[in-house]
Amino acid sequence: MSEESTLSRSRSRPRATASRLGRLNDAPAGAAEAAFLSCCGSRRWARLIAAHRPYPDLEALLAAGDEASYDLTAADLDEALADESVVGHELPPAHGLGALAAHTALRAAHDAYEHRFGHVFVICLDGLRPEERLDRLLTGIRDRLGNDREKERDNTAEELRRIARARLVRLAANLPHSPDMPGFRIA
Repeated sequence: MSEESTLSRSRSRPRATASRLGRLNDAPAGAAEAAFLSCCGSRRWARLIAAHRPYPDLEALLAAGDEASYDLTAADLDEALADESVVGHELPPAHGLGALAAHTALRAAHDAYEHRFGHVFVICLDGLRPEERLDRLLTGIRDRLGNDREKERDNTAEELRRIARARLVRLAANLPHSPDMPGFRIA
């Protein structure tokens, strides 16, 4: 039986008081790492979070996630950027000619970004209403296209940290990871 299925099985235990965080704390290391890997595509990051269990509360888990994010090496960041869960989110719906033009502009800006920096554009959209996302995407990518490589790597790492933090909240609360979750990259 895989460790991941062990984690799934532990969810169905009849412990009414057991929280999702408690089950993550009690899961075998490999199962916990797999769950944390769904929050950030760096295996080292996921191992660090799993290794520091148990977490007494969500705040402690988030602090560990932040600390591990700040410790990402260039290779860890590249691994996280290559993770498919950071890519392929749908564009906000295009209603009308203005939105269609914005989508076209966003695709062109993303291509320019990827050509300039050699990696995908990521941005955390947590807390934004769907109708605000396209403007935030356009503004964010245009602003960041002017950065030098080092500054943009720092910005990218910060956006990944914010995305991972939001995903940790969802994981600990047993909320689904959905296309509406924060994070964006044009597929």
